[in-house]
Amino acid sequence: MIEFEDVTKRYPDGTVAVDSLSLRIPSNQITVFVGPSGCGKTTSLRMINRTIERTSGTISIDGEDINAGDPVSLRRGIGYVIQHAGLFPHKTVVDNVATVPKLLGWDKRKTRSTAMELLERVGLDPKLAERYPAQLSGGQQQRVGVARALAADPKIMLMDEPFSAVDPIVRHQLQEELLRLQRDIGKTIVFVTHDIDEAIKLGDNVAVLRVGGKLAQFAPPAELLAQPADDFVESFIGQDRGYRALTFVTAEELPLGPVPAELAVGDDGRPAGWHKDGETLPLGAVFQRGDSLRAAMDAVLTSPVGQGVCVDEAGKPVGVIDYTGLSGVLRP
Repeated sequence: MIEFEDVTKRYPDGTVAVDSLSLRIPSNQITVFVGPSGCGKTTSLRMINRTIERTSGTISIDGEDINAGDPVSLRRGIGYVIQHAGLFPHKTVVDNVATVPKLLGWDKRKTRSTAMELLERVGLDPKLAERYPAQLSGGQQQRVGVARALAADPKIMLMDEPFSAVDPIVRHQLQEELLRLQRDIGKTIVFVTHDIDEAIKLGDNVAVLRVGGKLAQFAPPAELLAQPADDFVESFIGQDRGYRALTFVTAEELPLGPVPAELAVGDDGRPAGWHKDGETLPLGAVFQRGDSLRAAMDAVLTSPVGQGVCVDEAGKPVGVIDYTGLSGVLRP
C-alpha cells in the first residue's frame, strides 16, 4: 500500500502544486489520478519515486517512509512509464528493456532472457529486439516503455499519461494490453491521465484532483459516476455520466434477436457489413456477451441499420440487438 498523509508540495515562488493530500493506494490494483491541467496529478505521482520531493507530510510504502532510504535505490524498485516512452535513442529495444537489470548487476544471460520475455509479454514481435526506437511506431515505443518498467519486477509502476501521444486506435489497444497485463501480474499501478473515460476504464480506484492540488474525491469508478462528491466532480465527469455508468453493467441479459439475412458474413464466418438497397454498408462496432451495456449501445449507435451485432469469442455472430431491445433493459 502507498499512503499519502497530509502531503503538500509548495514551490519557492509560493505556488502550491499539491495541498494536504491524504489517501491510501491499495496494493495490486490500478489507481488513477485524474483532473484538469495544473491540479497536481503528475507532481503527486513523481513524489512517490522522489523525482519531486514533498514539502511536508509523509508518503509511505507498506508502512515505511520513502524518505528513510536512498532515492536512487527507491527508484530502481519502482517502474516508471512516461509519454513518448522516454527510450534511449542510441540503445536497441532489448538494451532499453535491460537498463534497470544491468544497473542491478544481473548477469548478461538472465538480463537478455528477461528482456526478450517481456517484449513478448507486452505484445511485441521479438524480431524488433535489435531495432532502435526511431524505427518503431509510437505504439510500439510505448510497449517497450512498459516492458522496461517491468524489467526488474517492481512492486509498483508509475505511469504518467503514457498513452496520450498516440492515436485513438492505438490508445485503445494499449489500454486493453495494460488491463490484460494487470490481470496476469497484479502490480500496484498509479496512472495519471486527464481523460475521465480512460480513468474509468482502467482504474480500480480514481482520485479526482481539483486545481490547487486538493483531492476532490477518491472512489471506485462506479461509485464516482453514481455519487459525485460535489459540483466540481460532477462537472468534470460530464453530463453523460449516466452513459459512462453503463460501463459497469454487463450485456449478458440482453434479449438478442436472430441473426438477420441482411448481415453480410465473410468467408471466415465473421460479420463484414450490412446488405441494403443493393450495396454493402459498413458493419459498425460489435460486442460480446461479457462486454458492458455501453459497448452494446455503441454497437447499435454505430450500426447503419440500427442493429448491434453480438459475436462469440471466435468473432462469429450469435444475435443482434436494436434500440427497442436496449430500451427495455435500460428502463428502470
